[in-house]
Amino acid sequence: MQQASQAPSVDPNGQHDFDFEIGTWNIHLSRLQDRLAGSTTWIPFDGTSVTRKVWNGRANLEEFETKSQTGHIEGLTLRLFNPQTHLWSIYWANSKDGSLGQPMVGEFKNGRGEFYDQEPWKDRPVFVRYDWSNTTTKSPHFEQSYSSDGGKTWEVNWVTDQTRAPDESAKAH
Repeated sequence: MQQASQAPSVDPNGQHDFDFEIGTWNIHLSRLQDRLAGSTTWIPFDGTSVTRKVWNGRANLEEFETKSQTGHIEGLTLRLFNPQTHLWSIYWANSKDGSLGQPMVGEFKNGRGEFYDQEPWKDRPVFVRYDWSNTTTKSPHFEQSYSSDGGKTWEVNWVTDQTRAPDESAKAH
């Protein structure tokens, strides 16, 4: 397992782009109350995520749980690397409906990960973008945005900031 203090390795094909996620994280999430409706009300959530590497880093699995005064989000993220295309596919499953969504597909370039998909939102198609930044720091940042105009403009509706959780095994020794 990669230690939090190690610098990320340079990986020209992208297979290890998500290695920064391996381990346990404290997360602070802000979710826009109403998407694509002009809302400016953000709902804060706090929780944890635990990510483990599988297939020697060509995939990873994240368990995600947050709570707020207004609700609870429990989810699972499966990230799969395609060695032929050098692209990642990111699948999200929410415990509320128990289904695996269609994948977001993309890659990291110049320290930023961008992943795209088109999904239905309230009976209309929207573009969805995942944006990962600060992945070489101790506080990775994630944003989800929707576009209802074909990608001309984007509304950020989900923001997650992470900090590495203390290593509990180190306290036991």
